[in-house]
Amino acid sequence: MAEKRHLNTNNIRALPPRGSSAEDAYAGEPFQEERERRGRRRHRLLLTLALLFGAILLALQLVRRFMRYDSYAVMWQKDLNQGSLVGYAHFGNGLLKYSKDGVTYLTGRGTEEWVDTYEMKAPIVSVRGNYAAIADCQGNSIRIYGEAGKIGETTTILPLTKLAIADNGITAVIEEDAGASYITFLQKDGRSLDITVKSILSGDGYPTDLALSPDGTRLMVGYEYLSGGDLKGRVVFYDFSEIGKNIPNRLVGGFDEQFSDSLLAEVHYLDGTYSFAASTAGLCFFSSRNLTSPEVVKEVRETDEIRSLFYNNKYVGLILNNSGGQERYRLELYRADGGKVMEKCFDDNYQFASIDGNTVFIHSSTMGMIYNTAGVRKFYGKLDFPVIYMEQGALPGEYIMAGPANIKRVRLR
Repeated sequence: MAEKRHLNTNNIRALPPRGSSAEDAYAGEPFQEERERRGRRRHRLLLTLALLFGAILLALQLVRRFMRYDSYAVMWQKDLNQGSLVGYAHFGNGLLKYSKDGVTYLTGRGTEEWVDTYEMKAPIVSVRGNYAAIADCQGNSIRIYGEAGKIGETTTILPLTKLAIADNGITAVIEEDAGASYITFLQKDGRSLDITVKSILSGDGYPTDLALSPDGTRLMVGYEYLSGGDLKGRVVFYDFSEIGKNIPNRLVGGFDEQFSDSLLAEVHYLDGTYSFAASTAGLCFFSSRNLTSPEVVKEVRETDEIRSLFYNNKYVGLILNNSGGQERYRLELYRADGGKVMEKCFDDNYQFASIDGNTVFIHSSTMGMIYNTAGVRKFYGKLDFPVIYMEQGALPGEYIMAGPANIKRVRLR
């Protein structure tokens, strides 16, 4: 008789359906819990690494922001033809070195990219982005440049006193004769535009400065005029776009009250919205958010004498006599909307003050100070050659220093 066999079912497991994985088949069992634990550990590890990386970056930024230096190492140096040097200006990705007999465009490594020669008794310069204009103050010659070299040239009929250039190369010029002044406009190739703003000196006053908005469609002019035997200031805004087409004389704003007791020195558009006027009484910040009605957003009244004014497209800085403190001078820095950024006092003699990015440079030809916008004095020390211009370098802690016969790139140490 055949032996009857019993099937042991204790070790039998159902196979997962074809096309599915064992992991899917046992979802919800201990395998799923283990996978979730591993995922949580991986997430915690990644979060820890991210926090550690962020902490390292923050520490490096704080060190870079608050570290102070008293010397520097020269990374490279270029010798230049001194000539009758007038000054330097940041232009494109390099520098313009301009003099009475010509202008040179220097790259970020101090190499001469191009040279244009001329003869001017008192060259003045206006730079905006990749365009620059150089004119002979009280003369008649104007030259306009792009990064590749000269792109326009013209001669005015009357002596010129001021000029301003826009991001697109449009240039405005103040010309004057014995009884009137004329603001004329040029295309970037030097051809005249059919726009003229005439001011009668005996009534409208004398234009002391002018500025163009970045797009070249708006004009800001500072005037001085006589009223009751007193000399007073006035700031006027014009709009030459379609917006100002139907406004009488294209005059969209005028401000007298803020300058009734002061003399206007300079006006400037910081960007497409904000502009400012500097007078002997302080600073006045304007907003053109409403293009047909500019408004004052901040007045900064100063009682101490203003010694220096400097600015870029984000900040405006003043250096004043510090009559109420132990140190002789006071540095004040403001945002484009007039908000105060920082104030610092110092006691050292200086000749030059400027700002590039978030860095303020105050120096004579033999000693220098470098501040950041947090008010930290990053550098204080002697300069190893006569320096008349400074700006930021390509990397943090690196700077360009330029003098009559040399240009150097240095790193603080």
